Amino acid sequence: MEPFRIHILGCGSAMPTLRHHPSSQVVEIREKLFMVDCGEGTQVQLRRAKIKFTKLQAVFITHLHGDHCLGLIGMLSTFGMLGRTAPLHIYAPQTLEALLQTQIAVFCPGLEYEVKFHAVETTQHQVIYEDRSLTIESIPLAHRLPCCGFLFREKPVLPHIRREMIDFYEIPVSQINNIKNGADWTTPEGEIVSNQRLTYPAAPPRSYAYCSDTRYLPHLHQLVQGVDTLYHEATYDQENESRAEMFAHSTAAQAAMVARDAKVGKLLLGHYSARYDDESVLLQEAKNIFPNSFLTDEGLVFDVK
Repeated sequence: MEPFRIHILGCGSAMPTLRHHPSSQVVEIREKLFMVDCGEGTQVQLRRAKIKFTKLQAVFITHLHGDHCLGLIGMLSTFGMLGRTAPLHIYAPQTLEALLQTQIAVFCPGLEYEVKFHAVETTQHQVIYEDRSLTIESIPLAHRLPCCGFLFREKPVLPHIRREMIDFYEIPVSQINNIKNGADWTTPEGEIVSNQRLTYPAAPPRSYAYCSDTRYLPHLHQLVQGVDTLYHEATYDQENESRAEMFAHSTAAQAAMVARDAKVGKLLLGHYSARYDDESVLLQEAKNIFPNSFLTDEGLVFDVK
Protein backbone atom coordinates (compact mmCIF):
# COMPACT_ATOMS: atom_id res chain seq x y z
CA MET A 1 0.00 0.00 0.00
CA GLU A 2 1.25 3.46 -0.89
CA PRO A 3 2.27 5.55 2.15
CA PHE A 4 -0.15 8.03 3.69
CA ARG A 5 1.56 9.66 6.65
CA ILE A 6 1.28 12.78 8.80
CA HIS A 7 4.59 14.31 9.87
CA ILE A 8 4.18 16.59 12.90
CA LEU A 9 6.51 19.59 12.64
CA GLY A 10 4.77 21.83 15.19
CA CYS A 11 1.78 21.41 17.50
CA GLY A 12 1.95 24.40 19.84
CA SER A 13 -0.23 27.51 19.83
CA ALA A 14 0.60 31.21 19.53
CA MET A 15 2.72 31.69 22.67
CA PRO A 16 6.30 30.47 22.03
CA THR A 17 7.61 27.75 24.36
CA LEU A 18 10.70 25.58 24.57
CA ARG A 19 8.54 22.45 24.28
CA HIS A 20 6.59 23.02 21.10
CA HIS A 21 6.88 24.74 17.74
CA PRO A 22 3.97 26.63 16.11
CA SER A 23 1.57 24.75 13.87
CA SER A 24 2.89 22.87 10.87
CA GLN A 25 2.50 19.42 9.38
CA VAL A 26 3.51 17.62 6.21
CA VAL A 27 1.02 15.23 4.66
CA GLU A 28 2.81 12.51 2.70
CA ILE A 29 0.46 10.72 0.33
CA ARG A 30 1.39 8.55 -2.64
CA GLU A 31 4.88 10.09 -2.91
CA LYS A 32 3.49 13.63 -2.85
CA LEU A 33 4.26 16.07 -0.02
CA PHE A 34 1.83 18.79 1.08
CA MET A 35 2.45 21.19 3.97
CA VAL A 36 -0.40 22.36 6.18
CA ASP A 37 0.38 25.63 8.00
CA CYS A 38 3.86 27.08 8.33
CA GLY A 39 4.60 28.68 11.68
CA GLU A 40 7.98 30.09 12.70
CA GLY A 41 10.81 27.58 12.54
CA THR A 42 9.07 25.25 10.12
CA GLN A 43 12.04 25.01 7.75
CA VAL A 44 14.28 23.91 10.64
CA GLN A 45 11.71 21.28 11.55
CA LEU A 46 11.71 20.08 7.93
CA ARG A 47 15.43 19.42 8.25
CA ARG A 48 15.00 17.61 11.55
CA ALA A 49 12.32 15.43 9.97
CA LYS A 50 14.66 14.70 7.04
CA ILE A 51 11.95 15.75 4.59
CA LYS A 52 13.34 16.83 1.22
CA PHE A 53 12.61 20.49 0.54
CA THR A 54 12.47 19.86 -3.19
CA LYS A 55 9.63 17.35 -2.95
CA LEU A 56 7.19 19.76 -1.28
CA GLN A 57 4.69 20.75 -3.96
CA ALA A 58 2.09 22.83 -2.12
CA VAL A 59 1.47 24.68 1.14
CA PHE A 60 -2.01 25.05 2.64
CA ILE A 61 -2.52 27.90 5.13
CA THR A 62 -5.59 27.77 7.35
CA HIS A 63 -5.64 31.44 8.40
CA LEU A 64 -3.49 34.51 8.88
CA HIS A 65 -2.55 34.26 12.55
CA GLY A 66 1.22 34.37 12.86
CA ASP A 67 1.64 30.96 14.47
CA HIS A 68 0.26 29.44 11.27
CA CYS A 69 2.06 31.44 8.56
CA LEU A 70 5.06 33.47 9.78
CA GLY A 71 7.49 30.75 8.71
CA LEU A 72 6.38 30.88 5.10
CA ILE A 73 8.50 33.71 3.69
CA GLY A 74 11.69 32.36 5.28
CA MET A 75 11.02 28.95 3.80
CA LEU A 76 10.37 30.43 0.35
CA SER A 77 13.68 32.29 0.58
CA THR A 78 15.53 29.11 1.54
CA PHE A 79 13.96 27.23 -1.37
CA GLY A 80 15.35 29.93 -3.65
CA MET A 81 18.87 29.63 -2.18
CA LEU A 82 18.69 25.85 -2.66
CA GLY A 83 18.05 26.37 -6.39
CA ARG A 84 14.44 25.28 -6.55
CA THR A 85 12.97 25.52 -10.05
CA ALA A 86 9.64 23.72 -9.68
CA PRO A 87 6.61 25.92 -8.97
CA LEU A 88 5.33 26.00 -5.37
CA HIS A 89 1.58 26.29 -4.94
CA ILE A 90 0.16 28.24 -1.99
CA TYR A 91 -3.50 27.72 -0.98
CA ALA A 92 -4.67 30.30 1.54
CA PRO A 93 -7.27 32.97 2.31
CA GLN A 94 -7.25 35.76 -0.29
CA THR A 95 -5.82 38.32 2.16
CA LEU A 96 -2.45 36.57 2.17
CA GLU A 97 -1.78 37.11 -1.53
CA ALA A 98 -0.91 40.83 -1.42
CA LEU A 99 1.12 40.39 1.79
CA LEU A 100 3.05 37.51 0.27
CA GLN A 101 3.79 39.41 -2.95
CA THR A 102 5.19 42.30 -0.91
CA GLN A 103 7.35 39.99 1.20
CA ILE A 104 8.70 38.21 -1.88
CA ALA A 105 9.55 41.53 -3.51
CA VAL A 106 11.41 42.73 -0.41
CA PHE A 107 13.06 39.54 0.86
CA CYS A 108 13.28 37.31 -2.22
CA PRO A 109 14.02 39.49 -5.26
CA GLY A 110 14.96 37.43 -8.27
CA LEU A 111 13.33 34.26 -7.02
CA GLU A 112 13.98 31.69 -9.74
CA TYR A 113 10.88 29.58 -9.23
CA GLU A 114 7.22 30.49 -9.46
CA VAL A 115 5.03 30.88 -6.39
CA LYS A 116 1.49 30.21 -7.56
CA PHE A 117 -1.18 31.57 -5.22
CA HIS A 118 -4.65 30.00 -5.02
CA ALA A 119 -7.25 31.92 -3.01
CA VAL A 120 -9.39 29.70 -0.77
CA GLU A 121 -12.92 30.77 0.13
CA THR A 122 -12.96 29.84 3.82
CA THR A 123 -16.75 29.85 4.10
CA GLN A 124 -17.18 27.17 1.42
CA HIS A 125 -16.80 23.41 1.65
CA GLN A 126 -15.42 22.56 -1.77
CA VAL A 127 -12.67 20.75 -3.63
CA ILE A 128 -9.70 23.11 -3.97
CA TYR A 129 -7.12 20.64 -5.33
CA GLU A 130 -7.44 17.51 -7.45
CA ASP A 131 -5.09 15.18 -9.28
CA ARG A 132 -5.27 11.58 -10.48
CA SER A 133 -4.99 10.07 -7.00
CA LEU A 134 -6.54 12.49 -4.50
CA THR A 135 -8.69 15.50 -3.75
CA ILE A 136 -8.27 18.16 -1.10
CA GLU A 137 -11.35 19.95 0.24
CA SER A 138 -11.72 23.09 2.33
CA ILE A 139 -13.55 22.77 5.67
CA PRO A 140 -15.15 26.00 6.94
CA LEU A 141 -14.18 26.71 10.57
CA ALA A 142 -15.09 29.43 13.07
CA HIS A 143 -12.19 31.47 14.41
CA ARG A 144 -11.39 35.14 14.99
CA LEU A 145 -10.18 35.49 11.40
CA PRO A 146 -11.43 33.75 8.26
CA CYS A 147 -10.22 30.19 8.70
CA CYS A 148 -10.68 26.76 7.17
CA GLY A 149 -9.37 23.26 7.59
CA PHE A 150 -8.43 20.80 4.89
CA LEU A 151 -9.61 17.30 4.04
CA PHE A 152 -7.32 14.98 2.09
CA ARG A 153 -9.10 12.09 0.33
CA GLU A 154 -7.60 9.34 -1.77
CA LYS A 155 -9.53 8.44 -4.89
CA PRO A 156 -10.70 4.82 -5.19
CA VAL A 157 -8.36 2.64 -7.21
CA LEU A 158 -9.19 -0.24 -9.52
CA PRO A 159 -9.15 -3.85 -8.26
CA HIS A 160 -5.90 -5.80 -8.30
CA ILE A 161 -5.27 -8.56 -10.80
CA ARG A 162 -4.83 -12.14 -9.60
CA ARG A 163 -1.69 -12.91 -11.57
CA GLU A 164 -1.98 -16.67 -11.09
CA MET A 165 -5.46 -16.64 -12.66
CA ILE A 166 -4.31 -14.49 -15.59
CA ASP A 167 -1.48 -16.95 -16.22
CA PHE A 168 -3.71 -20.01 -15.79
CA TYR A 169 -6.23 -18.81 -18.38
CA GLU A 170 -3.50 -17.35 -20.61
CA ILE A 171 -5.30 -14.01 -20.78
CA PRO A 172 -3.54 -11.52 -23.07
CA VAL A 173 -1.93 -8.47 -21.50
CA SER A 174 -4.13 -6.33 -23.75
CA GLN A 175 -7.18 -7.44 -21.72
CA ILE A 176 -5.82 -6.53 -18.26
CA ASN A 177 -7.31 -3.02 -18.20
CA ASN A 178 -10.72 -4.34 -19.27
CA ILE A 179 -10.64 -6.87 -16.44
CA LYS A 180 -9.57 -4.20 -13.92
CA ASN A 181 -12.60 -2.21 -15.05
CA GLY A 182 -14.98 -5.10 -14.39
CA ALA A 183 -14.97 -7.31 -17.50
CA ASP A 184 -15.28 -11.07 -17.30
CA TRP A 185 -13.13 -13.34 -19.49
CA THR A 186 -14.42 -15.86 -22.01
CA THR A 187 -12.06 -18.73 -22.79
CA PRO A 188 -11.64 -20.10 -26.34
CA GLU A 189 -13.89 -22.99 -25.23
CA GLY A 190 -16.68 -20.56 -24.31
CA GLU A 191 -16.29 -20.77 -20.51
CA ILE A 192 -17.05 -17.46 -18.80
CA VAL A 193 -14.63 -16.69 -15.97
CA SER A 194 -16.19 -14.10 -13.65
CA ASN A 195 -14.35 -10.92 -12.81
CA GLN A 196 -14.43 -11.84 -9.13
CA ARG A 197 -12.18 -14.84 -9.84
CA LEU A 198 -9.70 -12.73 -11.77
CA THR A 199 -9.32 -9.82 -9.33
CA TYR A 200 -9.27 -8.99 -5.66
CA PRO A 201 -10.54 -5.71 -4.18
CA ALA A 202 -8.23 -2.77 -3.76
CA ALA A 203 -7.77 -1.31 -0.31
CA PRO A 204 -10.47 1.26 0.52
CA PRO A 205 -9.45 4.90 -0.02
CA ARG A 206 -8.06 6.67 3.04
CA SER A 207 -8.80 10.17 4.33
CA TYR A 208 -7.34 12.76 6.70
CA ALA A 209 -8.94 15.95 8.03
CA TYR A 210 -7.03 18.86 9.60
CA CYS A 211 -9.12 21.23 11.74
CA SER A 212 -7.29 24.11 13.41
CA ASP A 213 -8.14 26.73 14.73
CA THR A 214 -11.83 26.75 15.59
CA ARG A 215 -14.38 27.10 18.34
CA TYR A 216 -16.48 23.99 18.86
CA LEU A 217 -18.87 23.49 15.95
CA PRO A 218 -21.69 21.00 16.63
CA HIS A 219 -22.15 20.43 12.89
CA LEU A 220 -18.48 19.93 12.03
CA HIS A 221 -18.77 16.16 12.34
CA GLN A 222 -20.95 16.14 9.22
CA LEU A 223 -18.07 17.49 7.09
CA VAL A 224 -15.51 14.99 8.40
CA GLN A 225 -17.83 12.00 8.70
CA GLY A 226 -15.97 8.69 8.66
CA VAL A 227 -12.46 10.00 7.98
CA ASP A 228 -9.70 7.63 8.98
CA THR A 229 -7.73 10.23 10.94
CA LEU A 230 -8.85 13.60 12.29
CA TYR A 231 -6.54 16.30 13.64
CA HIS A 232 -8.55 18.73 15.76
CA GLU A 233 -7.17 21.55 17.84
CA ALA A 234 -7.34 21.00 21.62
CA THR A 235 -6.00 24.27 22.97
CA TYR A 236 -7.61 24.01 26.42
CA ASP A 237 -9.08 21.58 28.93
CA GLN A 238 -12.66 21.73 30.21
CA GLU A 239 -11.73 23.97 33.15
CA ASN A 240 -10.83 26.63 30.59
CA GLU A 241 -13.88 26.20 28.36
CA SER A 242 -14.91 29.84 28.85
CA ARG A 243 -11.44 30.94 27.69
CA ALA A 244 -11.76 28.64 24.69
CA GLU A 245 -15.06 30.28 23.78
CA MET A 246 -13.60 33.76 24.29
CA PHE A 247 -10.69 33.15 21.91
CA ALA A 248 -12.60 30.92 19.45
CA HIS A 249 -10.72 27.74 20.31
CA SER A 250 -11.78 24.26 21.42
CA THR A 251 -11.21 22.04 24.42
CA ALA A 252 -9.90 18.49 24.18
CA ALA A 253 -13.35 17.24 25.18
CA GLN A 254 -14.96 19.19 22.35
CA ALA A 255 -12.42 17.80 19.85
CA ALA A 256 -13.31 14.31 21.07
CA MET A 257 -17.02 15.03 20.66
CA VAL A 258 -16.42 15.89 17.00
CA ALA A 259 -14.41 12.67 16.53
CA ARG A 260 -17.08 10.58 18.25
CA ASP A 261 -19.97 12.08 16.30
CA ALA A 262 -18.07 11.80 13.02
CA LYS A 263 -17.19 8.14 13.74
CA VAL A 264 -13.58 8.73 12.72
CA GLY A 265 -10.92 6.08 13.06
CA LYS A 266 -8.37 8.07 15.08
CA LEU A 267 -8.16 11.52 16.70
CA LEU A 268 -4.95 13.55 16.88
CA LEU A 269 -4.83 16.43 19.36
CA GLY A 270 -2.69 19.55 19.00
CA HIS A 271 -2.38 23.35 19.18
CA TYR A 272 -1.77 23.17 22.93
CA SER A 273 -1.92 26.30 25.08
CA ALA A 274 1.43 27.27 26.57
CA ARG A 275 -0.14 26.97 30.04
CA TYR A 276 0.30 23.18 29.95
CA ASP A 277 3.65 21.71 30.92
CA ASP A 278 2.09 18.27 30.54
CA GLU A 279 -0.64 17.68 27.96
CA SER A 280 -1.73 14.38 29.55
CA VAL A 281 -4.71 16.20 31.08
CA LEU A 282 -5.89 16.98 27.53
CA LEU A 283 -5.35 13.41 26.39
CA GLN A 284 -7.28 11.92 29.28
CA GLU A 285 -10.13 14.37 28.76
CA ALA A 286 -10.38 13.33 25.12
CA LYS A 287 -10.06 9.60 25.83
CA ASN A 288 -12.99 9.78 28.24
CA ILE A 289 -15.15 10.61 25.22
CA PHE A 290 -13.23 9.10 22.31
CA PRO A 291 -10.79 6.38 23.43
CA ASN A 292 -8.73 6.27 20.23
CA SER A 293 -7.21 9.71 20.85
CA PHE A 294 -3.52 10.59 20.66
CA LEU A 295 -1.30 13.56 21.49
CA THR A 296 0.77 14.95 18.65
CA ASP A 297 4.36 15.98 19.29
CA GLU A 298 7.18 17.30 17.15
CA GLY A 299 8.88 14.50 15.27
CA LEU A 300 6.02 12.03 15.49
CA VAL A 301 4.73 10.40 12.32
CA PHE A 302 1.19 8.98 12.14
CA ASP A 303 0.06 6.50 9.49
CA VAL A 304 -3.41 7.07 8.03
CA LYS A 305 -5.05 3.65 7.74
